Amino acid sequence: MSNRVEILEEYRQANSQLATLKEKESASVQSTDETVRIEPRYGEEMNYLSNKCAQLDMILEAMAASED
Repeated sequence: MSNRVEILEEYRQANSQLATLKEKESASVQSTDETVRIEPRYGEEMNYLSNKCAQLDMILEAMAASED
């Protein structure tokens, strides 16, 4: 299994990629008085990265708990 530094770096990369996709997704939304329907272009990739971040976060929390 990877060490904590490698897992933390992987988490940071995935989180950064997720933030970038969220920015791209929201940049296409125009502000109007009408109801806007957002069709996600990056939905699957964002879902994958969200799940990956959650899993890595759980691993990091478990590692921190085991050090206590």
